[in-house]
Amino acid sequence: MPWSIAASCCGKKKQKKKNMGIPSEMKDFWVNSRRMNSFLIASPAEERRIQAARNCTQEGVRAGARAAAIACVATAVPTLVVCRVAPWAKANLNYTAQALIISAASIAAYFITADKTILECARRNTHYDKTT
Repeated sequence: MPWSIAASCCGKKKQKKKNMGIPSEMKDFWVNSRRMNSFLIASPAEERRIQAARNCTQEGVRAGARAAAIACVATAVPTLVVCRVAPWAKANLNYTAQALIISAASIAAYFITADKTILECARRNTHYDKTT
């Protein structure tokens, strides 16, 4: 029970709710001190790999968002036109169904494009060491 003392039917007052978990100030301090005072120092090669991974992720997000926007427009126009014109669609596709059709296409385009872009970028950044 999250309350320290439960209220009964007799009219007893409830006490304040106990806070669970780590206070935000302490959590922020721990995260910042861990980031600044890390005892592990990455090599320059590792730093380049980390930066390349970040760049690949950002590139994937940008390409996915662009594809999702295009897919949204490309599916919204025909879906809305058909729902106004075709008798079957007018009778059976309510606003929720129309939104589901449009959003499903947008979500699929986002994830497919982002995945392909990230994998392509990772392949581009892969360097095999011939000496080992």
